[in-house]
Amino acid sequence: MRPAQVARPLAVVVIVGALVWWSGPQTVLDALAALEAGPVLAALGLGVVTTVCAAWRWCLVARSLGMRLSLPAAVADCYQALFLNAVLPAGMLGDLHRAVGHGRRTGDVGRGVRAVVLERLVGLVVLVGVAAVVLAAEPALLGVLAELVPGAGWVGVGVLVALPVLGWLLRGRLRPMAADVRAVLRSGTAPGILVLSVAALGGYLATFVVAARAVGATAPVTELLPLLVLALLVMALPLNVGGWGPREAVAAVGFGAVGLGAAQGFAAAVAYGVLCMVACLPGGAVLLLRLCTNRLTGARRTTAPGSPAPHVPSPRTHMTVCPPLPTPCTPASPAPAGTGGRPRRGRLVRTPA
Repeated sequence: MRPAQVARPLAVVVIVGALVWWSGPQTVLDALAALEAGPVLAALGLGVVTTVCAAWRWCLVARSLGMRLSLPAAVADCYQALFLNAVLPAGMLGDLHRAVGHGRRTGDVGRGVRAVVLERLVGLVVLVGVAAVVLAAEPALLGVLAELVPGAGWVGVGVLVALPVLGWLLRGRLRPMAADVRAVLRSGTAPGILVLSVAALGGYLATFVVAARAVGATAPVTELLPLLVLALLVMALPLNVGGWGPREAVAAVGFGAVGLGAAQGFAAAVAYGVLCMVACLPGGAVLLLRLCTNRLTGARRTTAPGSPAPHVPSPRTHMTVCPPLPTPCTPASPAPAGTGGRPRRGRLVRTPA
């Protein structure tokens, strides 16, 4: 295993472990105990909304690129991808699986991967745009980022400067993606993709509000939403496993910065993580059903052990028709004397062979 593959889970364990030690294990236990039937059912319902919106957005992007993709198949693939993203360390293997699978079904793996990347990129752009508006409206939240990441402002400026340079250096590889973006814009589906992205983000924020209410947060929604947007934004960083890690740290520091209590922010983030796991459980059912279906389909293609071998007819042989053997003939009576030894003409008698 590569060091980079170990560093990410280890960093998540260190961050979450430090927060558990700081807030106390009882905070985590109380957050889990607060998740009764109401919040769980609400998370499942909101999970349906967000998954359908994401799947619909994927359909619009794929169809704009000339690829066939039905909404039911997209919903099933998105649910399975959410489940795999939540349980696998990399946090993106589920999306990679659905991208490659769709590309193979349509005969173009490269375009299938670009469709998923573009679909996810639209969601990220919407989240960053909303976060920028929130930070502009709540400048105090910038102090939260500065407290967590010293020099975060300079890092942001560096990223903004580096992106155009990186794009110019990779312009050859980015040309197919640019062509796909133009195809989506020409298809007229951009407004629908944008609306679906906003709706999916609204579902995630609503789930976070449910989690915060479950652990006892009584602040108005208008006061919670900026903190929740910031917590969702850091989930896009490639430093988490299934969303865990920086989200809990930002929620704890953010809630503490506005006077809501850091422990309550950490508990809300933990409850949100658990509710997200509950919301993606249908993806586990989809994965199990597909595995069973593939196993049964493979078993039907092979002969069951102990069954008689199928009858294979032997090749038809050609019979050779032989001519009948000649039948020996004998004279009916010997020739009489005086005929000069010449047999008398008479009737021949056929004797059995």
